[in-house]
Amino acid sequence: MKKSPFLLALTLVGSLALSACSSGTGTDTTGNEAGGSAAKPEQPASSKQVEIFSWWTGAGEEAGLKALIQEFKDKQPDIEVINAAVAGGAGTNAKAVLASRMQGGDPPGTFQVHGGSELNTGWVAAGKMEPLNDLYESEGWNEKFPKDLIDLVSSEGNIWSVPVNIHRGNVLWYNKKVFADNGLEVPTTFDEFFQVADALKAKGITPLALGDKEPWTATHLFESVLLGTLGPDGYKQLWSGEIPFDDPKVKESLETFKKMLTYVNEDHAARNWQDASQLVSTGEAAMNVMGDWAKGYFTGDLKLKTNVDFGYVPTPGTEGSFMVITDTFGLPKGVKDPDSVKEFLKVLGSVEGQDAFNPLKGSIPARVDADVSKYDEYGKDTMEDFKNSALTPSLAHGSAASEGFVTQANQIINIFVTSGDVDQAIQGLKQAASAGM
Repeated sequence: MKKSPFLLALTLVGSLALSACSSGTGTDTTGNEAGGSAAKPEQPASSKQVEIFSWWTGAGEEAGLKALIQEFKDKQPDIEVINAAVAGGAGTNAKAVLASRMQGGDPPGTFQVHGGSELNTGWVAAGKMEPLNDLYESEGWNEKFPKDLIDLVSSEGNIWSVPVNIHRGNVLWYNKKVFADNGLEVPTTFDEFFQVADALKAKGITPLALGDKEPWTATHLFESVLLGTLGPDGYKQLWSGEIPFDDPKVKESLETFKKMLTYVNEDHAARNWQDASQLVSTGEAAMNVMGDWAKGYFTGDLKLKTNVDFGYVPTPGTEGSFMVITDTFGLPKGVKDPDSVKEFLKVLGSVEGQDAFNPLKGSIPARVDADVSKYDEYGKDTMEDFKNSALTPSLAHGSAASEGFVTQANQIINIFVTSGDVDQAIQGLKQAASAGM
């Protein structure tokens, strides 16, 4: 993806200490547990060692990480593994600790970072990462990861990290009983969405659940409208600077978003994304737009059955597009044992490593040749879509633009949710973009 010329403008400690995906409710958008300390673990003496830095401390993600580490230990028993996961703040604590260590010349062996701008305009632009082109070549990964995904972890002619998982952002979840009882078809276009919403509203059912107590959730909904209006190519051109924020399609997106907001629950500002999902689960609301970590919440905490109690389709207008949220790991400059880090990255990018991690995490593998039998019904469907869709970066989750821009965009969109002032939002986004994306 082409980058705009002002990408180098970034304050590492300030901006990277922010979490673009924080739910603020005990988990982040990918289910990461909040709460805990941010102390650096003691490192036992060993001739070969790899320190794995992440914020994966919640139940599913911690189990996935441990399975991945065990896979590595089975292959490389002579390399000591330090699990340096930092709990707390839904990734905010981990990013603050990471920024401090990287600035202080004490990088971990490898660390979790979202593919896209969080990686490329942050650590890569700051000159803190080693390229991985040779590793991709030796492992044959150029043929095993989709080109659009490789582009997401590439800049300046080099590849900088290895994706371990994929979450999809542009998913419309719906209560199957509500739709069946009211004789409604699930909407795939904006026109169909508003027709369905009017029918539901007339029956006293909230058409669209929203929980924007945390600012990223409204941005998450808006980016799905942007994608459905601009299409995948236009959407990506927005972040490369080829399409300006005062483009008519952006204005159209804001108008559509404004209209959608007239169908949400009145208490949306007091709810988080899990609360919004609960409204769909009980039938108080019919639909919700959220990433596919919501599937884990439906089937895990709420004990619902996929395609029995709830269903899923791409958000309106986005059939054939896949909003990617991907966790990746790279090789920082100055690590003590880069060869051991590369051995871990090989396992992380392997079929065996990804199939050990992702079924427990609730995500799908980044590779296109993983063992589909290890995944549930939703996972199988998503893996197929991932192979055949145009991949696009998420704004709300740090891939499409710098964290400084994301923070401003969150503020602009959340003011818009209250004010509905389209021109004000456009001017705010233009100003934020001019300061650096």
